[in-house]
Order: sequence, then C-alpha cells, then structure tokens
Amino acid sequence: MTASASAPAAASSASPSPASASSGAAGPGPGLPDAAGARALHSPVIAWFEENARDLPWRRPEAGAWGVMVSEFMLQQTPVSRVLPVYEQWLARWPRPADLAAEAPGEAVRAWGRLGYPRRALRLHGAAVAITERHGGDVPREHAQLLALPGIGEYTAAAVASFAYGQRHPVLDTNVRRVFARTATGVEYPPNATTAAERRLARALLPADDETAARWAAASMELGALVCTAKNPDCARCPVAGLCAWRLAGKPAHDGPPRRGQTYAGTDRQVRGKLLAVLREATGPVPQAMLDAVWNDPVQRARALDGLVCDGLVEPLADGFYRLPLT
Repeated sequence: MTASASAPAAASSASPSPASASSGAAGPGPGLPDAAGARALHSPVIAWFEENARDLPWRRPEAGAWGVMVSEFMLQQTPVSRVLPVYEQWLARWPRPADLAAEAPGEAVRAWGRLGYPRRALRLHGAAVAITERHGGDVPREHAQLLALPGIGEYTAAAVASFAYGQRHPVLDTNVRRVFARTATGVEYPPNATTAAERRLARALLPADDETAARWAAASMELGALVCTAKNPDCARCPVAGLCAWRLAGKPAHDGPPRRGQTYAGTDRQVRGKLLAVLREATGPVPQAMLDAVWNDPVQRARALDGLVCDGLVEPLADGFYRLPLT
C-alpha cells in the first residue's frame, strides 16, 4: 500500500473531522469519533507510513522484543540521532536480557554514555534482571506481565506489546498525543500530562484488529515525528490534512501557558552529567578531588552528587571515594 502525494489536496475542506463524526447516543461517547470517523484516518496514515517510515534497527524483525524494549527506554526524551549509536553498541554487548542482567548495574550506566536521564539505564537493568528471573530470559508477551516489570510504565508496556508482538493497545507518546490533539480535538498541543480524555480518545481511534492496530500505533507516531511536529508542522505533506480538526479550524494558537524548551546549561542536570562522565571513564573508584574539579560551585556540585547517590547511580565508598554501582 502506498500513500498518495495528493491526499491532502484531494480531501474536501467540507469533510467532517473525526472529532465531529460522533453521532450522539450511537457513538462511543461525547466528543469521540465513531467507527467511521476513526477508519477515515487509519488507511491514509498507514499508507503514508508504508511509504515514508524510517528504516530504524528496532523496527527490523531481527531486533526482537528485547531490541524494541531497549529502544523504548533510550528514546524517552532523546532524539533518534543520539540513540542510534548507543543502541547498536548496547545490543552488540547485551543481545539478550540475561546478558545485561549478568553485569553490574554500573556497567549499564557506563554504557548509557551521554544519552541523558541515566536512571533509565538502571531501570532497564532492573527490567533485564526481572525478565531473567521471572520469564526465563524472554521479554514477556502479556501486557500485564510487561507492566509488572520494574521501570516499565503504561506507555512502555503498550509500546512493547504493540511493536514487538503486534498486539492491540493504545500507544500514547508525545508525538501520537500531538497528532490526536490536532486531528481529532482541534487543539495545537496536548496537555502536559496524559489525561483520561486522551486515553478514551486513543481507544476510540484504535482499529479493531491486532495487526492494523499495531500498524496504526507505529504510523501515527511516525506522522507526529516527521510531519505533525511540535514546531512548523508540514500540513502539505500530511495524508489526513483534509480531516484535521485543527487545520479546518484555521490552526488556532495554543491558548495555554507558553510551552518552553528544556534548559540544560548551568543546571543540576549538567553537573550530574559531568560527574557521571568522570565515573564512567574511570576504571576504578574515583576520589572526591577528581569530582570537585568538574564544577566550580561547591554547593551545586554537592547537591548534584547527593542526588546521584540517592538515585542509586553512584556508590559512596570510604575515604571520600565514589564509583558506579556494583549491585
């Protein structure tokens, strides 16, 4: 199946948006699309995906469920371009959960490199240990079993079940939430945190069969990443521009508080990163003096180091030495 390049132009501006397709008591709920409104989105978005999807290693059959899980941990708040080299190195070193579980958690932190938010490395290590101990080293198929793993939340469990095992689950990352907010509810941006209304909408838009639902999850996510972006969405390339409630309403500006990009320079996050960089590069315990050299402000430096210790990313030793965790 291929997407038509003229899809947006061919769609009539008078076409009902999925949000307006609800038919009162016969529909799935107030403000939710009915089955016909949902199906109007499925085919063009999936067709666009078939033609435009990026060739990413975690989408290949050989990645398996473990490769999908690793990618989902790494891609949280981190762009694909930064994840790719670390992902390849990670899977080459730890091709199975048991391989990672056999190593100290500090090695996961070391291999995480500069991806940021290094607690994700500890959570992934914890999940690998649980998979090895509870599931014989195989990433479980059942959504409830995935959700019971340490470090796995609602989104990651749904993503692994959908992308690795082709199951029918609503997968709501930032990109998908933005696509749904614009196409179905007519607002520029979704709320800061996922709401019950968004979950109801995602369920209402979910195709009925497993295979199509899994494809829809991947396709709507890719559409948000490549076309329906946070800044400067390319509506001319969108396969459902003619059905988009936000576009048909004239693209009203976001009426909430301004959306601010995350700062990094001078923050505790930057200090934590510098401290961890010293520990990652060391072959043994590091003295306090080596850590003191990376940041001039002693108060902020101490606060950042205490935070790393509290998060389990660093172990304090006797005589003022520190190391990455061994247990």
